[in-house]
Amino acid sequence: MRDLARVLLAKRFILILLIASNASLSSFAQTILDRDPVIEQAVKEVSVPEMHKLIEDLVSFHNRNNLSSMNEKEKGIGASAEYLYNKVASFIPSSQGRLGVEKVFYTTGGINTRMGREVNLCNVVATIKGSNATDNRVIALLAHYDSRSLEGNDSTEYAPGANDNGSGVACLMEMTRLMSRIDLPVTIKIMFLSGEEHGLLGAGHMAEIAQKEKWNLIAVINNDMIGNSNASETNTHSNNMVRVFSENTPISENEELRKIRIFNSSENDSPSRQLARYIKEVGERYVDNMTVKLIYRNDRFGRGGDHTPFCRKGYTAVRVCEMNENYYRTHQKTEEKNGIRYGDEIWAIDFEYVRKNTGINLAVATNLALAPDVPVNVKIDVSGLTNYTELSWEAPQKGKVPAAYYVLMRETDQSGWQKKILVHGTNIRLPYSKDNYFFTVQSVDENAHESLPVFAVGSF
Repeated sequence: MRDLARVLLAKRFILILLIASNASLSSFAQTILDRDPVIEQAVKEVSVPEMHKLIEDLVSFHNRNNLSSMNEKEKGIGASAEYLYNKVASFIPSSQGRLGVEKVFYTTGGINTRMGREVNLCNVVATIKGSNATDNRVIALLAHYDSRSLEGNDSTEYAPGANDNGSGVACLMEMTRLMSRIDLPVTIKIMFLSGEEHGLLGAGHMAEIAQKEKWNLIAVINNDMIGNSNASETNTHSNNMVRVFSENTPISENEELRKIRIFNSSENDSPSRQLARYIKEVGERYVDNMTVKLIYRNDRFGRGGDHTPFCRKGYTAVRVCEMNENYYRTHQKTEEKNGIRYGDEIWAIDFEYVRKNTGINLAVATNLALAPDVPVNVKIDVSGLTNYTELSWEAPQKGKVPAAYYVLMRETDQSGWQKKILVHGTNIRLPYSKDNYFFTVQSVDENAHESLPVFAVGSF
């Protein structure tokens, strides 16, 4: 079995870097892509008509403000939740028993809050159950479905929310449809969240549940506004780039973790940063003419998203967001003034851009779900002065046994990994100085699905 795995990995070596000069890893690098046909086919099946119809339907509810009606049948946030629940349920027959859906209700607000009164809200949570009983890992995908107009508490004004965040909801609904057809060893939680526009309330509720129920939550990916390709004011246009926001020093960092970070100079290597780099590598592997831009912030300047409550509890979480925001369309009254059309309407969405961003999310989540768990006790030997670097690690404690491992390395002034080395054991000695490079290790199966990278740390 091990020999077979070696052969398969050799045939499916995903990334080869040809180094023309030993002076720099970044010189003349050639990338060879080898795509898993299952993931590639799923990405090809992302449907623009399906996503267009879903956003049209969401817009038809007129106003999805958190203070709108939970009881009306044709408009308001309650009708929206019911629609999303039924939409997910329609995929259950084709899922071969993998897919389930539930409504998660919670009470929030109050007199002294942004809402001004207490309200009952609903998150719609789809679950694609993992097939490996020995693997309890969970991947969470987030998108909020509430909307707002110019005034945050206006529950009657037309608030279409086509891009914010109909685009993210459409992305996740397509992922639900397509991923529920694939046999995945780990569980996927796809969360359609309320309460975002009033303080990330639905996400906060789900983060509390994850912590209370002790989910083995390995990655949280929040999609919020992924459909606009034109910037307001500057008229910048780009539908071939998308941003991934990731926090630097974890909000949840304690004193012990702080000491480890400082000793290892790992200020740019938080778990969320590793997830962001993973999204870039895998996303660009499967979706052509797209560049994932790594933004080294938790979110936009001075703002937050539904991933933030998960970050605060120590989970690995990032936000995917369009490259160019249009502030004429975000949190605006639908009207035309001085030749400018305001309002978050469907006509402004670039659906080819939504398709590509959905493909990135789909490829990343599926590749990660198919991969073995991460290696543990990833160490770098700092006991002596040497221009070699010695790394060691142990196999993951749960799930399938990796066929091999990748050692990733980059120069200290580089943001992305530059070299990927296939290793069939649990240690390696490299002719590169630990003073000049950072190293991580990831598990890989016989079909070259990689886990998240784990940063190599030294003992102090």
